[in-house]
Amino acid sequence: MTRNLMIMLATGGSVALLGGAYIFQLLGYPPCAMCLWQRWPHAAAIIIGLLALKIQGRTLPALGALAAGTTGAIGVFHTGVERDWWEGPSSCTGGGALDGLSGSDLLAIEGPRVVMCDQVSWEFLSLSMASWNAIFSFDLMMGWIIAVVLSGASTAKGSSRTG
Repeated sequence: MTRNLMIMLATGGSVALLGGAYIFQLLGYPPCAMCLWQRWPHAAAIIIGLLALKIQGRTLPALGALAAGTTGAIGVFHTGVERDWWEGPSSCTGGGALDGLSGSDLLAIEGPRVVMCDQVSWEFLSLSMASWNAIFSFDLMMGWIIAVVLSGASTAKGSSRTG
């Protein structure tokens, strides 16, 4: 395995996960707030990956690992909220106050659909989208870490030639 191959695989994984999220959204599964939080680190990993293919060194692959680990951690937190293992943000789990809303506001049919973070909208093999994101994101993080190690190996080879 080469450094650039690992970077391409990790970047491609984030492209696939982010693209999958948008496909689910097009299929009628609107995202909750925590789902949207999980998308940002994937977007960052894609940008980092494109830069890392042009710029040598360990810093960018390390940042890619951090981005993948961040979305994975958010996915674990979101899974815990969905499974009632712990409390989630009151703004998206139904625990928020209804101050300022009238009865007609609460009964209105029009308007955007509110998606709660503590409700599983889709699952496969008893795992929600948040759980799958966590699993795949931690795999991507390992790919980025391998790219970091390979970056160090290529740096060591280059310095032994000049020294």
